Amino acid sequence: MRLRALLDTDALGLRLLGGEDELDRTVRGVMTTDLRDPSRYLSGGELVLTGLAWRRDAADSEPFVRIMVQAGVSALAAGEAELGGVPDDLVVACARHRLPLFAVHESVAFATITEHVVRQVSGERADDLAAVVDRHRRMMTSGPSGGGPDVVLDLLGSDLDLRAWVLSPTGRRVAGPRTGGAGLPADVCAKLAAEHLAAVRTGRRGPHRVLLGSTTYSLFAVRSGGPSPHASRDVRETVLSDWLLAVEADAGDWPEQRLDLLQGVTQLIAVERDRRDAARTVRRRLAQEVLELLQTGAAPAEIAARLRVAAPELLPGLGAAPLWQVVVARVEWEGGRPGGGPVAQSLLEEILVDPLAAGPEPGDRIAVADAGDEAIALVPLPAGSSEHGGSESGILADVLLESVRDPLSAGLGDDGRVTLGVSASVHSAEGLRGALEEARHARRVAAARPGRVCAAGHQELASHVLLLPFVPDDVRRAFTARLLDPLRDYDRRHRAELIPTLEAFLDCDGSWTRCATRLHLHVNTLRYRVGRIEQLTGRDLSRLEDKLDFFLALRMS
Repeated sequence: MRLRALLDTDALGLRLLGGEDELDRTVRGVMTTDLRDPSRYLSGGELVLTGLAWRRDAADSEPFVRIMVQAGVSALAAGEAELGGVPDDLVVACARHRLPLFAVHESVAFATITEHVVRQVSGERADDLAAVVDRHRRMMTSGPSGGGPDVVLDLLGSDLDLRAWVLSPTGRRVAGPRTGGAGLPADVCAKLAAEHLAAVRTGRRGPHRVLLGSTTYSLFAVRSGGPSPHASRDVRETVLSDWLLAVEADAGDWPEQRLDLLQGVTQLIAVERDRRDAARTVRRRLAQEVLELLQTGAAPAEIAARLRVAAPELLPGLGAAPLWQVVVARVEWEGGRPGGGPVAQSLLEEILVDPLAAGPEPGDRIAVADAGDEAIALVPLPAGSSEHGGSESGILADVLLESVRDPLSAGLGDDGRVTLGVSASVHSAEGLRGALEEARHARRVAAARPGRVCAAGHQELASHVLLLPFVPDDVRRAFTARLLDPLRDYDRRHRAELIPTLEAFLDCDGSWTRCATRLHLHVNTLRYRVGRIEQLTGRDLSRLEDKLDFFLALRMS
């Protein structure tokens, strides 16, 4: 609002004492203070209300006004109740620095002026932002792009003083304000995503408010296109794929007008989300075609031809044929499988994006097919991405879920699981069918582990551990109980630490010296413990067969 509008409101009891030529200044806020130097609390554009308690004599007016001008305030309003009028030295100082000065009648409370200014400014900002958002919506829906969600978030910052970010369900920052200081740290993004997914799974109505440290965030769901929000739909179909809008503010006391405005912003961001999903159609189709060729036993030459078509689409401008990795994912729910492959497909497209990569497009190099009850990703790796083209390049299973485990666990709740398997990288179509089977076997290994979110890589398929997922549960329980229960009982009664000793002994390949060093024991103490293990179990730890049995029992327990 303009300063001139304040004089037109009789109820405010304002009288202009100086600054007639500056009445077209904009008021962006209001602040009441009696501090001698309130500059740390000013951001510019305020109407400052003061009762003059800071003034001890005439010499105080000049430095106070100078501080106001340096802080960029729009005007100063001084109450008459304290001194029975506004002192001339303050009027002179304001005139010297061209700072508009109002006198506030003693019968008018500062709270009345504050309420009026806040109401007017908030209403104008909301109206202005709504108009801009509506214009941006039309641009995004009728043209190639209106600038993306970053533009909308910039508008929230400039027009409503709200900092906001668009986050993926795994906590990746999709978009954020391009101005206004530092971004949102990755750990905060992950925590906000986890809080949002947990709230969605429990059916709490948004926006969800979260306090992290001393900062409150309000979380709004960004619903993707599809069925009407009023349609009956299992939340598990979308909880692992929908974006969210995180606003650095407490929306608990917002008026309906502002809440409606933020909901409109989420709808606008959803347009960009739907456009991104539409752009993935070609990559999904390529993955589907390659998968069908692999599963139907097509000739390697036919598969290679299809990969040559896919490579430019996924890695434009690449001169050499890439290496390929295969990642298989499955999302399972107790009591049913809502969404099936499509849920895993959307999730895998997000998981395979570098969590530190910002923006909606980093997933353009990933092609994911819906294979019914699982999703299968073809991940191209530029030739030379590993030394000598070795198979240790690319995605590593043990770090794949590190940054997204907590958000995913919150979204899965108590009735869901995500398991993933990762193949080694291969150079040609001949190796791709084997890579697919390798990734599927690795996912079965992951599925045999405890936990809501598990992954396994090709490295683990080179040993007998591969057999464990195919051993029936009752057989596994009987086998481990027969070998380990006597040791557990002894440890419980005597605190002898036989189980940790056994694990260390096997991990050191039966070396007495290395194991004793690791456990900080004398070798004779270690020999005593191993002897006790052999006595209790009837096994001989010098025999390879017995070592292997103990190793498997520990891995299955």
